[in-house]
Amino acid sequence: MNANTTVVPEAEGMSQRVAQFASALTFDKLDESAVHGFKRALLDYLACSIAGSQMQPTQIVYDYVSSSDQSKEAVVMGTKHRLSCANAAFVNGTSTHGLDFDDGFTRGSVHPSGVVFPAILAVAEKQGSSAKDLIVAGVVAYDVTTRIAATMHPSSAKRGFHNTPTAGVFGAAAGVSRLLKMDAKATLDALGLAGSFSSGLREYLFGGAEVKRIHPGKAARDGIVCAELALRGLTGPEHVLEGKHGIFNALAGGQVEWARMCEALGERFEIAHIYFKPYPACRHFHAALDAVRDLRQKHSILPATVARIDVGMYEVGARGHDHRHAHSLLDAQMSAPVSTALAMMFGEVTVGTYDPVNLQNPEVQRLISVTSAGVDAECERIYPKRRSGVAKITLSSGQVYEQRVLDPKGEVENPMTDQDLEHKFRSNCEPMIGKAKCDRVLALLWSIEKASSLNELFHW
Repeated sequence: MNANTTVVPEAEGMSQRVAQFASALTFDKLDESAVHGFKRALLDYLACSIAGSQMQPTQIVYDYVSSSDQSKEAVVMGTKHRLSCANAAFVNGTSTHGLDFDDGFTRGSVHPSGVVFPAILAVAEKQGSSAKDLIVAGVVAYDVTTRIAATMHPSSAKRGFHNTPTAGVFGAAAGVSRLLKMDAKATLDALGLAGSFSSGLREYLFGGAEVKRIHPGKAARDGIVCAELALRGLTGPEHVLEGKHGIFNALAGGQVEWARMCEALGERFEIAHIYFKPYPACRHFHAALDAVRDLRQKHSILPATVARIDVGMYEVGARGHDHRHAHSLLDAQMSAPVSTALAMMFGEVTVGTYDPVNLQNPEVQRLISVTSAGVDAECERIYPKRRSGVAKITLSSGQVYEQRVLDPKGEVENPMTDQDLEHKFRSNCEPMIGKAKCDRVLALLWSIEKASSLNELFHW
């Protein structure tokens, strides 16, 4: 083993193995669950990217890149605008995360879709790629993103890194490399280059800074850049994952689950094991939101009778998500007390629930003030394997109701159905693109492996 690499046996040749997998995977090696998982992930991506296309951070990014980009390589989702592949990916990734409504992978605390799809769709549009090639690229990109995140989580998060851009840039680079039909050596270079683009801090938690929205877009753009540079011969380090100064040692201090990265690589496809969000809020407290909504309905609890709400979760979720202020939309979406109070007040948590008028409601403000979020020992014990939560509601009468949720709605163990995802897509996108367009997109998606053209995805 090279002296620059880690001495952990499970890590030997790790980067090369990942590059070989990414360059060699073909459609006939995919099982039915992987193909269906791709369809579900793409549908959810479209729902989130189109719905988020009018958000202010998206508009800021578009205004900046369009001021100097006259190319027409790839579409900006939900619009008639077109930009270069890299810039379109930057905008589309930003819009996908604009409402904090995009998919995720619990074991890695990572949001793959806003990195993966903006990158591979932009390149597929430019290249005229086939549907099957797009599917393979998506499966590869999801695998690389989620496996890297799962290997270094929660150590990387505790050190202040956001797994979505830090792991996602590798996935985007791998997926684009596959679309460009790069061999294992060039793919390894693309991954090596991605290591120097891997960045993103969680400091946004403390103040509501909107920079979080651009993290997936930045990683999608950089993944394209890494693949294109590697295609042209620019080299990267051969041990970018496992090396002494590779991603796992640099971002997680070597405190990682080394065997997780290549476990069943090429046999188990992680795109079939992601979660989808029913609420446009941080996933860490979705289990608690499920519990609060269920208790409210089951016991006919009136908000005015609530004296206290205690929300319990694991440390990574509680830290940075226990604030009671909502100076911005991101503040509200990242706050367990704020989101819990809204769930108790209105019985649901939708994009509209976070309207400033609702947040300023005196009763909502009271509920926020009596809601606390902290670490629950059992939730911490089983995390990150399970993303559980508990809620305890104390009424002014002294009556106490408590409920624990092991897996929030949307997890593999408690999934959103295909119909649930269709509803999410239609309810968010029909007002923007119309029912007829939604019908055509859905018809394409559910049989995409048989499609002769992907043009329906590139014209809005």
